Order: sequence, then structure tokens, then C-alpha cells
Amino acid sequence: MPGKHKPQRSCVVCRVKTDKRKLTRLVIADGKLQMDETGKMNGRGAYLCASRDCWNHKSAQSLLARALRHELSDCDRDCLRQMTPS
Repeated sequence: MPGKHKPQRSCVVCRVKTDKRKLTRLVIADGKLQMDETGKMNGRGAYLCASRDCWNHKSAQSLLARALRHELSDCDRDCLRQMTPS
């Protein structure tokens, strides 16, 4: 009997496909960018991998905005910088 199916998602920056739980989901909820730790928040979501390179990539913000179909505000950009893994 095959193992249980694990959902696959891809990072919006590096396009690497991996287990959904290994990626960080970002969501536009109530008009602002939020980290979805449960993976169940309402709203359009986009995934980023744990690599600092993806979070700090020069086009990460524009790729994220495109995936979320939402123009990122200055506040959203600040939140994204604070969420960046160390």
C-alpha cells in the first residue's frame, strides 16, 4: 500500500518543488501581508522556501506580489523583511 500523499508546492522565487510543510506560506488577509503558520488561512497565498537567498533575492518582492495578485505596500515590504529567516 503506497504512503499517504504529501501536497507539493513550489517557491515563487527559486521554483523548487517540495513538501508543503517545508515552505512558508504568505497570505494577503485583511489587505495586508501575513505569515500563515497553519496553512489554512483564507486568502490567496504564495510560498517561499527557507533559503535566505529566496527571501532577499532582488526580484522576490515583485514575484511575491505577482503570485499574490496584490501590489505590496511599504508596510507589506517591511513585514516581509521582518519575517525573513535568520
